Amino acid sequence: MVSGDIARVRDFVRDFLTGAQAARGWAVSERAMDVARLVASELATNVCKYAPGPCLVDLETDGTTLGIVMWDSGAVLPVAYAADPTRIGQHGLELVLMVCQSFEVRQETIGKSLRALIALTDAPDSITSTRG
Repeated sequence: MVSGDIARVRDFVRDFLTGAQAARGWAVSERAMDVARLVASELATNVCKYAPGPCLVDLETDGTTLGIVMWDSGAVLPVAYAADPTRIGQHGLELVLMVCQSFEVRQETIGKSLRALIALTDAPDSITSTRG
């Protein structure tokens, strides 16, 4: 993967979700679209920087969540560092962990796979009103 492919991955996610909206009538919030593209971009950036050889991106949805699965041939598993506001760079996995419902890393026979799960709609507002 080269740096130009990162934009292609973001576009692939956008096109997939837009197609799911049109074909199935599934709701995808604007925030979910942005989060999905951000997560895909961060995962693709890590592949571009740290994993030699080929990679695969797979998207799956049930209409309520989007699974982004990225496989690459690199053997080194990603690590989220402790929060450090003075650190420059290497915050991508921290961001992914903050915005996903779940995230898992699996060592594969060759390489590894990363799976991020994202809600496609925003949580309803939790503020309740009371009358006095």
